[in-house]
Amino acid sequence: MAGHDVFKLIMIETTITIDGPAASGKTTVGYQLAEKLGYVFLDTGVMYRAVTLVTLNRDIDPNNEAAVVEIANNLQFDISPEVDHPDGRHYTVLVNGEDATWQIRSPGVNENVSVVSSYPAVRDEMVRLQREFAAGHAVVMVGRDIGTVVLPNAPLKFYMDATAEIRALRRLSDHLVRNYNSVEFEKILADIERRDAIDSSRAHSPLKPAEDAVVIDTSQLTPNGVLETMLESVEERGLPNLAA
Repeated sequence: MAGHDVFKLIMIETTITIDGPAASGKTTVGYQLAEKLGYVFLDTGVMYRAVTLVTLNRDIDPNNEAAVVEIANNLQFDISPEVDHPDGRHYTVLVNGEDATWQIRSPGVNENVSVVSSYPAVRDEMVRLQREFAAGHAVVMVGRDIGTVVLPNAPLKFYMDATAEIRALRRLSDHLVRNYNSVEFEKILADIERRDAIDSSRAHSPLKPAEDAVVIDTSQLTPNGVLETMLESVEERGLPNLAA
């Protein structure tokens, strides 16, 4: 087998994708899964959130597609893992050289990220970077189109979901912990339902389970319960545990 083919095989055999709507729990469990397996973790949503944050900070209308695409094409950001950080973060996100780890989770970004991420040219640039990141890594990659578009040949794909009400309660809890001003449950629920509609109906890379994805409803499951289900699938597929 040629060296390139061996490299490609290694990359595919150590790739796990997790897709799902907002607040389905995929980031929390994805990080835990990567840690258990000794894989690199990447939450691709931070890329779209970074573009959205810069757009808002520059007082650019998120509906101005051309301006948003220009930001995406010139954005400088970096993601680095964190262990036992004082504020509980799993990674630090640098946007144009500044720590934006929590700013990208703000209500304003939540309200506009689906519009920003719906632009084909923005998604094309982010997908290019995501594939570049996956090359040569054992990776757990989390997002909305990872199993369907970004890494369709991944040997194990998950799709996590939960009712809109449960997801809104989770997002409300996050907002209260971070002392955001806007924490009304009804507003958060409406925003999640709006984002679901945008993400699932867009023409380019819509949110949906891959045909071969393992679908997990997390509505009544704890993160540990979801993690155990995923680890069982990892074992069934014979994927390597690099932390063992």
